Amino acid sequence: MKGFKFMRRAGKLRESAGFGAEDRQDAGAPEQTHVFVQETKRRKLRRSWILGSAGLVLVTAFLIGAEQKYVTANTETYYKVLVKGQEVGKIYDEAELDKLFESKREEYQLKYPESVMVLQTQGITTEQEQAFKPEVDAEATLEKLDGMLKAYALGVQLTVDGEALGIVKDQETANAVLEAVKQHYAPQAAAATGSKLMRTAATTKAVAADADKLESAEIREEVSIVPVKADPNKVLTVEDAVKVLTEGDEEPLVYAVQEGDTVSAIAQRYGITQADIFRNNPAVKELTLQIGDELQLTVPQPDLTVVTVEQVTEQVVTEPEVEIRKSDQLAAGKRKVVRPGQTGLKEMQYRVTKENGIVVKEEWLGQTVLKASLPEVVYSGTKVVGEGTGRFAWPVSGATISSSFGERWGRAHKGVDLVSGNRTIKAADAGVVTFAGTQSGYGNVVIVNHRNGYVTYYGHLRSISVSVGQRLSQGSKIGIMGNTGRSTGTHLHFEIRKNGTAVNPMKYLK
Repeated sequence: MKGFKFMRRAGKLRESAGFGAEDRQDAGAPEQTHVFVQETKRRKLRRSWILGSAGLVLVTAFLIGAEQKYVTANTETYYKVLVKGQEVGKIYDEAELDKLFESKREEYQLKYPESVMVLQTQGITTEQEQAFKPEVDAEATLEKLDGMLKAYALGVQLTVDGEALGIVKDQETANAVLEAVKQHYAPQAAAATGSKLMRTAATTKAVAADADKLESAEIREEVSIVPVKADPNKVLTVEDAVKVLTEGDEEPLVYAVQEGDTVSAIAQRYGITQADIFRNNPAVKELTLQIGDELQLTVPQPDLTVVTVEQVTEQVVTEPEVEIRKSDQLAAGKRKVVRPGQTGLKEMQYRVTKENGIVVKEEWLGQTVLKASLPEVVYSGTKVVGEGTGRFAWPVSGATISSSFGERWGRAHKGVDLVSGNRTIKAADAGVVTFAGTQSGYGNVVIVNHRNGYVTYYGHLRSISVSVGQRLSQGSKIGIMGNTGRSTGTHLHFEIRKNGTAVNPMKYLK
């Protein structure tokens, strides 16, 4: 019975396993049953292995996903900072770099407030990177970069013929500097430095007038103004730039002695000492200084030449005329003042051209009588031929003054220089010729003694028409205007000396 049940179950199993009717006919043996059981176990094991492998795959996939999430969560973006391609460090945010640049620029600007500072950031670049937990020390990177940052100043350079004179802040400052250089040599500046017209009351009895007028002030050289990048320590202020441009560097200069020059006057004109002149010119002696002598000087020579043209007005006290009246009540040669004279006042106008404050040309424009002088009346016992009247006429007609009298611009001029188209020279007053010949500096010169304390000189004549001892009347021909002696052009050097002292002819010429 049990065997029958077993066989029946086996049959069902075979049917379920796909055995057909023919198979069932052969399936009665025990070894067939054993094979069937082993096959069933193998199938179960295979299913278990497949299920286990699938589970392992699922676990591995889970772990990998978790790891990727962790790595992603800890991956950071940063920036490498490079200077000319070389890495100096890392930062997290490029804004940190911009903040450093602005801070450093402000630091330089505070240090050099007179300049426009520009930070040099060329060659500083960044590269974006990503990494798992990167080592980034932004503070150290920025500190290192801070020590490497430099700045320059924006400026403009003043140049003449390619030679750099100085650097200032900007175009506006450059214009202010050039204007200040011009004003340095203007009349008001000259007065402050003592280089204005030098006159003394003792020699001219002039009253300084406030009518000096600057007609023009121009810089002779062509000054170029070029934008540059500069060391801020070399950017000059307006004051410093003006000082550089007006003082200049010391350079050799050959100076030709002119009429009226003295060693002290030359030293004062060029801002050097007399000892410097004597040291460079050991053969020179004050008393033997001659017109045309050449002196070796070492003087400051500014890079710029400012040419100023000024109208200068001065008031001159005029001496009274002397009116001689004959009187047979006095012995011959005797005089008596019956009415003292009174001085007058006139205004002289000049146009003066200067180069860096030194006069190179002087033009007399005319004069205006502000107060007429009152003549002095003198009685004279006799009228002797050759005795002057004290009233002086112009020695040449239609004359203009090319150089005036006195201590002017550092040079003593004992008379006036006159030029005219009419070159005939006449005696300014009656007198006697005491010299007619050549003297050092004067060339051909005639000296007339007027026998009343006055003596007149007529220098640089081309030819002389009188001789020593000749008695002259006012207006007598003396000679022809020339260019002899130490002279720079055809003109008459005319002097009036009173009791041996040179006086201003303009006080007496009418």
